Amino acid sequence: MFKSEVYIKRRNRLRNMVSSGLILITGNQESSMNYPANTYHFRQDSNFLYYFGMDQPDLAGVLDVDEDRDIIFGNDVTMDDIIWMGPQPLMKDRASEAGVQYTEPLDKINEYISDALSNHRKIHILPPYRGETLIQLEKLFGVHHDEIRKFISEELIKAVVKMRSVKDEYEINEIEKAVDIAYEMHTTAMKMAQPGVVEREIAGVIEGISLSLGGPVSFPVILSIDGQTLHNHYHGNVLKEGRMMVTDAGAETTMHYASDITRTVPVGGKFNQKQKDIYEIVLKANVNVIESIKPGILYRDMHLLAAKTIAGGLKSLGLMKGDVEEAVKLGAHALFFPHGLGHMMGLDVHDMEGLGENYVGYDDQIKRSDQFGLAFLRLARKLETGFVLTDEPGIYFIPALIDQWRETGKFKDFINYDKIKSFMDIGGIRIEDDILVTESGCRVLGKPIPKTVDEIETIMTQ
Repeated sequence: MFKSEVYIKRRNRLRNMVSSGLILITGNQESSMNYPANTYHFRQDSNFLYYFGMDQPDLAGVLDVDEDRDIIFGNDVTMDDIIWMGPQPLMKDRASEAGVQYTEPLDKINEYISDALSNHRKIHILPPYRGETLIQLEKLFGVHHDEIRKFISEELIKAVVKMRSVKDEYEINEIEKAVDIAYEMHTTAMKMAQPGVVEREIAGVIEGISLSLGGPVSFPVILSIDGQTLHNHYHGNVLKEGRMMVTDAGAETTMHYASDITRTVPVGGKFNQKQKDIYEIVLKANVNVIESIKPGILYRDMHLLAAKTIAGGLKSLGLMKGDVEEAVKLGAHALFFPHGLGHMMGLDVHDMEGLGENYVGYDDQIKRSDQFGLAFLRLARKLETGFVLTDEPGIYFIPALIDQWRETGKFKDFINYDKIKSFMDIGGIRIEDDILVTESGCRVLGKPIPKTVDEIETIMTQ
């Protein structure tokens, strides 16, 4: 946990941003894998961590806006618990570490919420994303789970997004720890990417590195020579020379802050000319964005900068043609770059996505596009000092999408379909860094992870 003052300050600020009533933030419960006692690794709710820091199951926190006090609802352990888990701190001592003075047994929250409802007090909750939480809220409010949505507070969502979007020094330090773990994961993957190796061998090793240096991976490892599938979690391929291996992986620290890094390397350690040509275009897009990020700009404009860099590079190779500006405006480049440039990152690898992506990445001034490719951009809004985000351009050769567009003649004035055939064996190339927006520009977080052609070939052949 951070110092108790950090959590006190956060809760006080949140209280001042909500007009009246109670703010209810539920912690997560254990979740069973295949029978009740065999549970998944426990992961606390990120909003509960942000405001209370307590990393145990079966907790709920209330911020009383009107009476200016906080309460933790949770149970002390029983002797049965101690037998299996060892001695545990009392709930009042755990709450004290978060700067909370008042504690009650967990079942008392039912009475507390019931009294608030009978007194017509406003109760603010955030959108639930787990079935167990939905059932808990259903019991608390005494309504069918379909009616829980009426308690979801847009006022609270906007306040939480505003606070969590700007990272403080403690959070930045944690994220950098997570990126440094990712350094070890990705450099290990590079060295292991040799012909004859099965993907799962590498995926398993780098997940183990995350667990040994901090916490679990921040999302299931994406590692494949079929990088044209953007989120490829199949790890059964045998690596072959002439293929590119995409590794998209990050770690959580012990305090659950995330990293999210992607590197793409040639199996065997040496780029052939086609691989190098495509790779250099993606790298240029990645670097152009880093050189352009600063407070006050729209991240949508950074996405379009990456798109124009990619379209221009592909035109130089004869894969695209015509006017680059017009091609990007109409979305022709999205055949090769069909996803958004990046997303916010912090306690969640897609930070606060559970609150609603449009609340996090968009605002009243900028709305989501419905254009293919651009519509998938998770973050488009104006950047502020303290934002942490990803910069992850890519080029992909997706057979089904190429066939569909070719058959309909889509964007034939901008795409050279005949030329694409000779690049299909590349699959996909993506390069991703984690970026902190600073007062005058930005900073790539963590220990630099090899990404130039020379850097990658050097570390892979050591």
